[in-house]
Amino acid sequence: MPDGGLREDFPHLATAIDELIRDNAMQPVVLVGVANTQRRRDMTPPTEVKSDREIAPQVGQSARFRAFFRDELMPEIQRRYRVNAERGLIGESLAGLFVVESLLREPGLFDKHIALSPSLWWNREKLVTQAVDSLSSLPPKPIALYLAAANEENIAPQAARLAQVLKEAAPANLHWQYHPRGDLRHNTIYRALKSDALKALYPPER
Repeated sequence: MPDGGLREDFPHLATAIDELIRDNAMQPVVLVGVANTQRRRDMTPPTEVKSDREIAPQVGQSARFRAFFRDELMPEIQRRYRVNAERGLIGESLAGLFVVESLLREPGLFDKHIALSPSLWWNREKLVTQAVDSLSSLPPKPIALYLAAANEENIAPQAARLAQVLKEAAPANLHWQYHPRGDLRHNTIYRALKSDALKALYPPER
């Protein structure tokens, strides 16, 4: 999980996962939190929009951040712990953007994706407008996406448009669900939906 520092989202997500596993409401997982150093640099793809580039001294390095997951972090977790080959990614806001981009730009890297109020407005919604072409390159293995959006004028419309693209063009092996949540806000959606998302994508083994 990006935003995974002890002063970020790791504590509340780890607590939720622990409770769900104890209640046999989800599969056991290893949660790996990655603390931020330069969040806006690492979570964003390149952009052609001037105002996007002005949000931080550096932006647009998400491919490099993803390479860290792929080439360093995931092999180290595999070496240290008794894990299987299944990988998941969860994030909200810019981290949600990173989740969706990872699905569409490097679809074989993760099996399960949870994107909560992703910042799909980035670079004039380029991930959304190019989603049809990206979906055609998904590998044949089962892939899952849990997409949700709070009541935000710069989040909800883009998420709805992505959901429409998925409805029209998602391959059969992409198991996706979309939850528009007008009752939630940007600062409440992660805590409100984390358990629902985890139970949906990691149901307990029977």
